[in-house]
Amino acid sequence: MKIEINREEFLSVFQTAASISPTRSPKPILQNVKLIAEESAATLLATDMEIGVRLNVPGVSVDTPGKCILPVQRFNSVLRESSDETLSIETDDSGSIVKGKNSKFRLPAENPDEFPDIIDFEEESYFEVPANLLKQMIRRTLFATDAESARFALGGILLEVDNDQLVAVGTDGRRLAKMEGPLKKVGTPPQNESKTIVPTKSMQSIDRALPDRDEPVQFVSKANDVLVRFSQGVISSRLVEGRFPPWRDVFPKRDSAVTINLNVGPVFSAVRQAAIVTSEESRGIDLTFGKGSLVMTGNTADVGESRVEMPIPFDGEEIVLTLDHRYFSDFLKVLEPQATFQMEIENSEGAAICSTDDGYGYVIMPLSRDRRK
Repeated sequence: MKIEINREEFLSVFQTAASISPTRSPKPILQNVKLIAEESAATLLATDMEIGVRLNVPGVSVDTPGKCILPVQRFNSVLRESSDETLSIETDDSGSIVKGKNSKFRLPAENPDEFPDIIDFEEESYFEVPANLLKQMIRRTLFATDAESARFALGGILLEVDNDQLVAVGTDGRRLAKMEGPLKKVGTPPQNESKTIVPTKSMQSIDRALPDRDEPVQFVSKANDVLVRFSQGVISSRLVEGRFPPWRDVFPKRDSAVTINLNVGPVFSAVRQAAIVTSEESRGIDLTFGKGSLVMTGNTADVGESRVEMPIPFDGEEIVLTLDHRYFSDFLKVLEPQATFQMEIENSEGAAICSTDDGYGYVIMPLSRDRRK
């Protein structure tokens, strides 16, 4: 194999592929990225056996087609430290040779034929959503998943197709985030009866790989895998086992609840200030709604007290709610500071339900006021 690459373009794609490769593995070859150079295209492959990626590489001129294994750490360092606009990559029996204008690196490598094959997207029936919408759905639900349950339902994001809408849901049992948006069906894609639960780590990789622009992204769910295709390549992921909780039951219809319109920026600032006196053992802050104001207070022994007040459009009887400030902040930080949201509250024991006009909903279970943790 002999090719010439645009260093910066190759680096960008290589780093995306390298993020999939495990730092430790019982199969050392997985700690590498596989490069396949064909006459008119070059592709990078990486996998940890749970997530796989096939990425098209722009700016590559192929002199002699072939394939090779690129060690993640060393080759990434070559790409980052070199100042050359273009580099050449050749292979021989002992590995790969990377040449710049005034530099040369020989990198020993393993047999590329031993690298696991990575599934490609060949389906004719699939779902389609805009890339920027899917990225927003991931970012607005990912934080609510349970990081300790990587192999169970709460350790992933539920993707559910509801007629012409895609719904993404994440929960750890104490809060729940839901985002929905329009999708398009091409052909007759299969719909898994138990829904599609994609691991949190896989969703992070998909978010990093997708472009920040309004281009179509295709995906299809199979029995054990989900495939996602975009302009630069394909990502595949194993699915999480288990059944997702009935998340719609978490959004109750409450006749006696009140809904208050709030601005993200001021509320987020007030939460951060009130949380200054909280601790790892005592994370709750009291939110008192009423008489035209929202008062946030914190009180932690040996740490101190806080009180932050801001005007709100609610003059009803006081309602006091104790929330974990981290959970409230997680919702606010994924929204634009200038945005508005609605907060539905009922009493000190009922959940707080936050929502926006673009299909985003968030439920936070309150803390007991006497425990505040």
